[in-house]
Amino acid sequence: MNHLPYSLSDRTAAFSKKVLLFCGSVQATIVTRPIIDQLIRSANSVGANYAEANNAASKTDFRNKIFIAKKEAAESEYWLILLEDFAPNKADCIELKQECHYILMTLQKIINTLRDNTENGKQKTQSERKTVNGERH
Repeated sequence: MNHLPYSLSDRTAAFSKKVLLFCGSVQATIVTRPIIDQLIRSANSVGANYAEANNAASKTDFRNKIFIAKKEAAESEYWLILLEDFAPNKADCIELKQECHYILMTLQKIINTLRDNTENGKQKTQSERKTVNGERH
């Protein structure tokens, strides 16, 4: 039975480690070497940016790091698609793509929540501006 880490921090770290192992199993050729290098960079950047987001100095910094982590996850998914035909074990690549997609969707949910909270905050601020001493203006 496959036990996945519960927290996104744990999942992104586990994803990075699995990508490193996977990339080590792919034969490096003139075709695969640049893709492997890009995958290693983007996959490890997902977790690194998520860790930075969790230690952000401001809400804006948090939002920016989450956006970067999501972009890196999307890029990782792309490189995994390209490497699938070169993988010695396609099942490993497919599993990594699935986990990457899960991480991507989780990061998107965080972004959606941030946007919803921002929109609600703006609506509340506009309502508050219209009301002075309980009277609408």
